[in-house]
Amino acid sequence: MALARRFGALALGAGFALGQPPFDLWWAAIAALVALFVLSRADRASGPAGWTGWLFGTGYFAVSLHWIYQPFQVDAALTGWMAPFAVIGLSCGLALLWALAFWLGRRVSGSAYGIALCWAVMELVRAYLFTGFPWGLVGYVWAPTPAAQWHAVFGPHGLTLVTLLLAALAAQAILQRSAVIGGAVIGATGALWIGGTALTPGLQDLTNRPVVRLIQPNAPQHQKWDRAYMPVFFNRQVDFTAQRPEPDLIVWPETAVPNLLDDAGATFDVIAQAAAGTPVVLGIQREEERRYFNSLVRLDARGAVSDLYDKHHLVPFGEYMPAASFFARFDILGLAARADAGYSAGPGPALVDLGQLGQALPLICYEAVFPQDVNGAPSRPDLLLQITNDAWFGTYAGPQQHLAQARLRAIEQGVPMIRVANTGISAVIDPAGRIIDALPLGRAGFLDVPVPVAGAPTLYARSGDWLALLAAFVAFGALVIREQRNPIDQSAPRA
Repeated sequence: MALARRFGALALGAGFALGQPPFDLWWAAIAALVALFVLSRADRASGPAGWTGWLFGTGYFAVSLHWIYQPFQVDAALTGWMAPFAVIGLSCGLALLWALAFWLGRRVSGSAYGIALCWAVMELVRAYLFTGFPWGLVGYVWAPTPAAQWHAVFGPHGLTLVTLLLAALAAQAILQRSAVIGGAVIGATGALWIGGTALTPGLQDLTNRPVVRLIQPNAPQHQKWDRAYMPVFFNRQVDFTAQRPEPDLIVWPETAVPNLLDDAGATFDVIAQAAAGTPVVLGIQREEERRYFNSLVRLDARGAVSDLYDKHHLVPFGEYMPAASFFARFDILGLAARADAGYSAGPGPALVDLGQLGQALPLICYEAVFPQDVNGAPSRPDLLLQITNDAWFGTYAGPQQHLAQARLRAIEQGVPMIRVANTGISAVIDPAGRIIDALPLGRAGFLDVPVPVAGAPTLYARSGDWLALLAAFVAFGALVIREQRNPIDQSAPRA
């Protein structure tokens, strides 16, 4: 029976992953979450509870992050052997935090609410620990629904906390066969849905708004740096840039130019001529004192660099190597290594001036995954500007999950986002997270789109993750007091 429960937890974790793109089966994911809390009723001790949490997490991360193998296949002869270790290692490693949540939750509380609260805190820890990896947070299951608008109020971690407590309550209703508790679950879910609908900003009239041109060259990663193909992709972007009529801003994707910044003078002249006076934002690499940076620059009408931003939140093992000297002994280098330890980090979040479009917060690829980085802007931006190269992520789940999280960043801040991706999906997103228009995955092209105006600052933009953390600790304190006053019968079914 214990073995069956273990396989059940693993299977439910895989089912929970169906709530992530490209599936977006949020209802199936919520059902899997509720079933997990029902299943965990048999874990009377913290040890078995920890195993349940770990197996559920392993199933979830293995399915939702299966695309992690893709970067290792770009140069399969050199790095292909790492792919299974990356998928298995990342899935099992991330699941340890969920195991700890279940272990600690069962140790300090006799109910599933203790697990839910510890789990919510561990998801917040996951967003920060070892530079953080908040990909596919529990609360993201609501992304395809109106409930996603609650990101603007208490952020992704607040919605994660609500989701887990609601699932624990639903499990209690099932175990106790309580129509009253079941009614409370339905009422709370309805409030989440209806409240999200009420929070959704209205559609804007985009007449006479500034227009941005999204440039999507669709350069597969295995060809992107091939000398035979680099001129093809560059000329493709130049041709798209030269189309008339001129927009108000043109944006190329991450590392769109094959030159280093100091060697790109002639290249910028070609781009400026094609742009015919329109400012251009593009991704480029630069070198300074033998350190390499993944950068974004704004070119003025003459092709001169008028603004520069260096990516500061780098991908471990992809853009830099932790403990580089140690791994070098085994000839293990980062996927994007340009020097002994890959890229160097920039100084932090900064704004770039986009003229009549206002001040933009640049986000290069991975940086759009971090709500706290967006909240770390030196002042409130008028829009978010993400350039990315999702060719690393393959052509299926990875790019779609990345886009979904970008939409949530727009909701959290109440500002629009311009998103330009090498292979797609490029889009303009409004402050409600709606896609105004987009270029599909795997297609070369350009798209002219009017840019919405920012809304009022959201509560999450002002408070950050502190509100969710405070709520979790207050709820945990209330739970401990309640259980001390009303000890739980350990022999009775419990959620």
